[in-house]
Amino acid sequence: MKNMFMIGNAHLDPVWLWRWQEGFQEVKATFRSALDRLAEYDDFIFTSSSAAYYEWVEKNDPKMFEEIKQRIQEGRWVICGGWWIQPDCNIPSGESFVRQGLIGQNYFKEKFGVTAKVGYNVDSFGHSGMLPQILKKSGMDSYVFMRPGPDEKGLPGRLFLWESKDGSRVKAFRIPFEYCTFDHLENHIMHCKNELKHSFNNLMVFYGVGNHGGGPTKENLNTIQRVNETLGDTNLIFSSPNEFFDHVESLKDQLPVVHDDLHHHAVGCYSVHSEVKKLNRYSENLTLMAEKFSSIANWTTRQPYPEDMNQAWKGILFNQFHDILAGTSIEVAYTDARDLYGESISIASRNLNYAVQSLSWNIDIKEEKDMKPIVVFNPHSWNVKVNIEIEYGLFVNYLLPEEFIIEDVNGNEVPYQIIDSIAKVPNRKRVAFIAEVPPLGYSTYKLRAVKSKSEFDSVRVTDYEMENDRYKLVIDKESGGISSLFDKEKQIEVFKSDAAIPCVMEDSSDTWGHGKLRFDELAGVFKPVRIKKMEEGPVKGVIRVISKYQASTVVQDFIMYKQLNKIEVNVKVNWQESYKTLKLKFPVSFNQRHSTHEIPYGHVSREANGHEKPIQNWVDVSGTIGKHREDIYGLSILNDAKYGVDVIGNTINLTVLRSPIFAHHAPFVPEVDEDYPIIDQGIQTFTYQLLPHENSWEEAETVKHALELNQKPQFVVETYHTGTLPQEDSFISIDQPNVILSALKKAENLDGLVIRLYETTNQETVVNVDMKKWGRKLEIEFGPSEIKTFFIPKDANQPIVETNLIEDLEKALVTI
Repeated sequence: MKNMFMIGNAHLDPVWLWRWQEGFQEVKATFRSALDRLAEYDDFIFTSSSAAYYEWVEKNDPKMFEEIKQRIQEGRWVICGGWWIQPDCNIPSGESFVRQGLIGQNYFKEKFGVTAKVGYNVDSFGHSGMLPQILKKSGMDSYVFMRPGPDEKGLPGRLFLWESKDGSRVKAFRIPFEYCTFDHLENHIMHCKNELKHSFNNLMVFYGVGNHGGGPTKENLNTIQRVNETLGDTNLIFSSPNEFFDHVESLKDQLPVVHDDLHHHAVGCYSVHSEVKKLNRYSENLTLMAEKFSSIANWTTRQPYPEDMNQAWKGILFNQFHDILAGTSIEVAYTDARDLYGESISIASRNLNYAVQSLSWNIDIKEEKDMKPIVVFNPHSWNVKVNIEIEYGLFVNYLLPEEFIIEDVNGNEVPYQIIDSIAKVPNRKRVAFIAEVPPLGYSTYKLRAVKSKSEFDSVRVTDYEMENDRYKLVIDKESGGISSLFDKEKQIEVFKSDAAIPCVMEDSSDTWGHGKLRFDELAGVFKPVRIKKMEEGPVKGVIRVISKYQASTVVQDFIMYKQLNKIEVNVKVNWQESYKTLKLKFPVSFNQRHSTHEIPYGHVSREANGHEKPIQNWVDVSGTIGKHREDIYGLSILNDAKYGVDVIGNTINLTVLRSPIFAHHAPFVPEVDEDYPIIDQGIQTFTYQLLPHENSWEEAETVKHALELNQKPQFVVETYHTGTLPQEDSFISIDQPNVILSALKKAENLDGLVIRLYETTNQETVVNVDMKKWGRKLEIEFGPSEIKTFFIPKDANQPIVETNLIEDLEKALVTI
């Protein structure tokens, strides 16, 4: 017998062509309708996701919330997708996906006594290849999706096993045709019947009014009952994804295995609406830093751990809804998104400040005449060497003398440089220096008055050239791009032709970029109008290139550090074009090239075919140098706000922005002379870094460099006081470079901390984690690309326990 499992649902976009307030009301109306249908039809089952919706109902209609709770306990209202919302499944960080499950599943367990078994993202526009591990370790062993469709991604069947790099597998099902129906359910059923052979004669058929909510109608349910009597060898079963996946469990050994991202649908979503994407990246990283230092301060100075960190995460997670973060909602929705990010950023900023100032205030710093202590904090689990910039002068009522030095914690004088200050007032200046700080710790630097200071070699800078001990960079007068980036030690020219040139591409597609795989139709290039040396000194050199295209301007400040072997570029774009895409072009000089993209909690090799692809913090192209050399050399491009890229042949094209109409969906054809609201108009800023490297990106530690750009060191300009803390300290260190601590936070429901680590280079590793300040050590075996989570009780007599991503200690994996 063939089975069609009828999945009654209501796809709810809380934001899209409407604001969240309208979505809020529609959730309540849809849930009320579903409850009424459950009362009217004894065999009807309703499926729903997204913990955020239930919190809305809980806070706004407690009576209906109790009705829903009763139906869940009966098993007729089924919770799927144990995440806070149905997010975009490419752009959020790996840790954001973890928090979707951690906060969502814990909410469902607390309120209803259940957790979701099936991951559920029916409308998201593509799915990152590391999600099987995240789903599996969040309590879900199956996954439902619809996009990309068969015309966008070939798959061996509708039902298959989806495997991530670490070997985690989930059963996956691609929904046929659509996830909701209106008045054509009978036709939909007959179309789906033809798909049974692609799903081992067991198929899920989704029905119900959706997008703006609604859910299954009486007509839907009557139609299913009527059609079921006519199908002969096929049963229509009122059911849920849970029941479907339980039913096909016996087929597991027969299912084909897919080892890949599930792409592509709507490739324009990786780069449209720069502001929401930049706010997402910034808020994710700020909140992670706040958690790390709040955890350290709580165990070190007894600073109370903040109770509102999950509230910050809820705002971030809600804004990761696929029609918000993908940039496809109406214009006013992004005012709401900005405000919600503002709440999350304010919470994180406040708590981060409480934590670092609690720590710096307890450092023992003796009073010295004409000295100011600066405490620099490292949020990473490895030693960092980073640029620090501080506005100085008029520290409270204290005016520093003209001549001073900066010393590290050991009394060594370090180079510094006076640079242009942000505040344009007398006696306020800005100083830059390179700080070295131990892993997940801090170090105290001292700015003190002297009669003489040491001389240090500088970066050599002219209007068109910069040079340090390792590299020489040349800006071309005609193009305004990098005509040469020469590695003097390896005698290698990084670029084949001029690089970092802003290129404008024709882009008449809609907001999603429907029907597009690439944006490669050149409309023109920016031309330089001014190239000028801005800074020269023992810390860094800066050359500013101002370029124009029609009414738009791009300012790129190219920065070369004396002590750091990477080129940093601060970019300011004033964009005034419509129906265009802006890219930055980097043609590398390598042969036999290999292209690698960072994805959430992992990386993937992709074909260099010019198709638009999603990335996280970095993209890398590595290859051989000429016919007569065996050297492997590469270039990693790191960024702090961008998610789209294409690689074609030897050229990396970083996608900066797209400027379609807000929420323009084909087949609507815009009128030529109409004044539509256009996305990404005006000024935006971001930073990228060029990291040339010999050998592979793994050996270059590209992942770490990219995280240093995105989670910057924090600092406090302190004063003198006694304290119990030394002037330099480290709280957690890891002895293998390919394992990174990504999260350190208070445990959800117990007295202790949770640390999360992941392996970055796809190789088996044994790692030692030293928490010497707290008397704890771990020796951990990692599989390739594995994510591991540990609960560390505050009571040192209790064992450390390995747990899953949702911190379910009842299902603890290992006691250490």
